[in-house]
Amino acid sequence: MPTTRELRDRIHSIDNTMKITNAMYLISSTKMRKARASLIQTEPYFYTLQAMMARVMRHLPEEYTHPYLDLREGVADGKGKVAVICVTADKGLAGAYNHNVIRKTEELLAKYANYRLFVVGEMGRSYFHSRNIPIEEAFHYTAQNPTLHRARVITRKMMEYFEDKEIDELHIVFTRMKNSLEMECEEEQLLPLDKLHPVFVKLPITANYEAFNIFPNTDALIDNVIPDYINGYIYSALVEAFCAEQQARMTSMDAANRNGNELKQKLRIQYNRARQAQITQEITEIAAGAKAQKAAKKKNKQEV
Repeated sequence: MPTTRELRDRIHSIDNTMKITNAMYLISSTKMRKARASLIQTEPYFYTLQAMMARVMRHLPEEYTHPYLDLREGVADGKGKVAVICVTADKGLAGAYNHNVIRKTEELLAKYANYRLFVVGEMGRSYFHSRNIPIEEAFHYTAQNPTLHRARVITRKMMEYFEDKEIDELHIVFTRMKNSLEMECEEEQLLPLDKLHPVFVKLPITANYEAFNIFPNTDALIDNVIPDYINGYIYSALVEAFCAEQQARMTSMDAANRNGNELKQKLRIQYNRARQAQITQEITEIAAGAKAQKAAKKKNKQEV
């Protein structure tokens, strides 16, 4: 059984740890409010862009072809060149947030023999580097500060690779916020776009009319709209991932605080019992000593 000093030291250690977890919870809650504000500001633009893309896709001729829309040979058989953007966090202590994204990325990479891996976040970079999985490029300072400029940098690089035929497909793996308490790790193909993708087929058209004139021509429209759509999607993914990270860290730190309080309560009970047993033992020893002294004095009187 641990001594009272050991129990007291352990309780003190838990108190110090809980100061850190409480501070991390407060920091994450502050970042969460900032991330939610960015997400709320981003969603109208992104959903409007999705609705516009759905209208464009519905009005394209069935026989129309474009490099941004057509599947390339060999990709379906796993022989094509595929780029994967993995969006993780720069720090841990966020529950299963990073683990879920990395696991889904590994499942995606296992389907292709020829891939290029692009990583956002230090946790993903460290994980793949430690397992000797080649990383084409790691985008630093992006996970904790998702901005439209950083999204443009990533989009520009991916579009150049795709246009130069260095990659045949582009996928992104990130964590989406389903609601204020629930998140889900998702994988989405960004290039080439599928005209029959559920997002474009099922998304309702907000306009009250179906008339749609393409000017100056279809190629010019696709060349301008799709890069903006890809950039908007990547920026939205970065913001949602940052928001999900803070939510996951808040949940993790809250659970750590609850577990710490429960453990402290159990240790305090053990400490009180140990202290009570120690006091009882001291009283018993004092009483036994007093009794022995009294018996010794009585014996000495009888001898005298």
